[in-house]
Formats: sequence, C-alpha cells, structure tokens
Amino acid sequence: MKRSKLNVITACLGIAFLLLFGVTQFAKAEFIFGEPENPGAPLNSPHADGTTCLAPDGLSFYFGSDRPGGYGMYDMWVATRPTTSDAWGTPVNLGAAVNASADDGCPSVSADGLELYFTSDRSGGHGSYDIWVTTRPSVLDPWGEPVNLGQTVNSSRFDATPTLSFDGLSLYFGSNRDKAGTAYSHLCYIYVTTRPTRDDPWGPPVKLGSTVNPGLEYDSDHPSISADGRVLFFTSNRPGSIGDSWDLWMATRPTTDAEWATAMNLGSAVNDSLNDLWPNISPDGSTLFFLSERAGGLGGEDIWQVSIEPVVDFNADGTVDCLDICDLVDYWGTDNSLYDVGPTPFGDGVVDAQDLIILAEHMTTDADDSNDVE
Repeated sequence: MKRSKLNVITACLGIAFLLLFGVTQFAKAEFIFGEPENPGAPLNSPHADGTTCLAPDGLSFYFGSDRPGGYGMYDMWVATRPTTSDAWGTPVNLGAAVNASADDGCPSVSADGLELYFTSDRSGGHGSYDIWVTTRPSVLDPWGEPVNLGQTVNSSRFDATPTLSFDGLSLYFGSNRDKAGTAYSHLCYIYVTTRPTRDDPWGPPVKLGSTVNPGLEYDSDHPSISADGRVLFFTSNRPGSIGDSWDLWMATRPTTDAEWATAMNLGSAVNDSLNDLWPNISPDGSTLFFLSERAGGLGGEDIWQVSIEPVVDFNADGTVDCLDICDLVDYWGTDNSLYDVGPTPFGDGVVDAQDLIILAEHMTTDADDSNDVE
C-alpha cells in the first residue's frame, strides 16, 4: 500500500533537515516535455501569430501578430490576466507609441517589466532590421517612445530577435553581420551584448561559439535564455533537424561563466516536420512557447506551448516513491547529473532540500521518462 502524501512529505522534510549542510556542487537536471498544445483564441487567430514573451509575473503575454487592428504589417500585442490561474483576456495592441507602420515584433520584457526590447525595420535604424527598446516609469504607465540601441549593437545588416537575461545585463540576438557577401548571407549567428549595470550602455556584441553557431551554411537565431542563464533555446536548421526544416534546439552550461555545451535538438516530442521557430522559455522554466506551422492551429503560424517537467523517477521503476528518496540521498552533494531537479525544471546547481521538495510534490505519481532530453 502506498504511503499518504502527507506522510511522504513529512519524511522528505525530515531528511532535508538532516542534509541541509551537504557539500555544494553543480549538477544538471534532466527533464521531459509534455505534449505540445495550441492555446487557441484569443492568443491565436486566423492570422500569423508568434514571437512571444511571457512577463516574469506571468500576468502579461507579449507577442507579435499581423491580425487586424494593427499599425503595420506586424505589430506587438499584449494579453493580460488577473492571476496565473485565469484565462488570457483579449489581446490589446501596444499602440502607435510603440508600433510603427513597419514590422515590429520579437518582444522581450525585463524582469521588472520596465524595459521592452524588440525588432523593427522602421525608419531611423542602421540596417534592414534593428533592435529597439521602449521603457516606462512603472508597470502602470504606458510605454514610451522607442529608442534604437545604436551602432554599437546594431549593424548595417539584419539585427533582430532580442532576448534579455533575467538580471538585465545580457542581451542575446540574431544577426547576419558576419555572413555578408557569402552565399549564406540570409542566415544568422547568435550574439550577446552585455553591460556592467542597467544604467550603463550596451557593449560590443560577441558571437557565441561553435557549439551554438556551427558554421556559415547553417542558421542559428531566435535565442531565449532561461532565468538562471544556464539554458539557451534557439532555432536552427543544422544537421540533426527533423525533416527539411528549422527546429528548436538548446544548449546548456553549468554556470553563467562557463562555455556553452554542444547544442541538442529538442526531438520529435516537440519538433514537427514543419518549421518550429522563436522559442521563449517561461521565467519559471515550466513552459516553452514557440511558433509553429504544424497542423491543428488557427492560422498559418500559431503560438504553441509545451510543458517541461523534471525527471524524478530516479530508478526508472514507473513510480516516484521513497526508493527515489534513497537514491537522491546516496548522491547528495555530488555532481551527478540526475538529481538537481529543484527549482523546476533545470535545478539551481545544488543537490539539496530544494530537490527533496520537488521530489515530494511528485510522490506516489506515475512516472514517464520516455521523452528524456539528456
């Protein structure tokens, strides 16, 4: 007979108390993806919808769309909800102060909700597409007049798809500046620009290494950085993609000072044979949003989402129970790659009480690790 969840959680917390002074080491969580879902209306429409960004509080969802009611070919919209348990309300256009009569999209909102970075080909830029930012004094105020990030960040080429780190000090984006004059000049590399503080200007962009950017003939674009800065999702058409298409990929690193490991395809659990683009990881790491042309949508391009769950059936016996607690305890304070599952889904680099709490939440549930990404 299975123990009651109350007894199991009590046991877990007791073990946590005994182990609180374990050795701190870095570890990497393993996780599974759920079934991709189309959130439907009102986020999606019969028109092109995508390039998303969920605000850190989970109450605002920014995205690009060419639906009616905009000011240009592609505009930025926002849907809101009172609580994270409520359904999304009708999306609202960000208005003429932000959206121009050009293409405006790929929003990325700062953790405090006061900066909004985006892509636009409006006049006043330095290339075909540039990165811009609009700010506001508080989340209750309207967005101000957008400002171009200038020639330190933008080039005379294509610079777009920004994603801001949670601390606001790193900005990742795609650009074809280093592919000009080649047969692959329409493809991008991923770059990052940094600044010492949020009051400082952005520094010269640096191209990420070959584990993320494999070569001239392949595209790496549409980056999205996790809140802890250790997982980078992006779009690529490199070898290993499913079909003749762009897929969603990810690269990881043990710390924010380390190099990125070799990128991994998210696999057929997430990617379809058609194009899957513009990933955006939610601030809590529980959901990956992306744009897809797959069947089952409302229009040609729709917003899709897929849940991410930690793998807590450590012994792979189909049940999450006290045997898994024993396994975790055996590896307490080590750098084993299986047990750093809390906070979900990527862990925090330490196998400790946080991992026991996550394990307790999944106790006595059936486990399914068929879609592991290792």
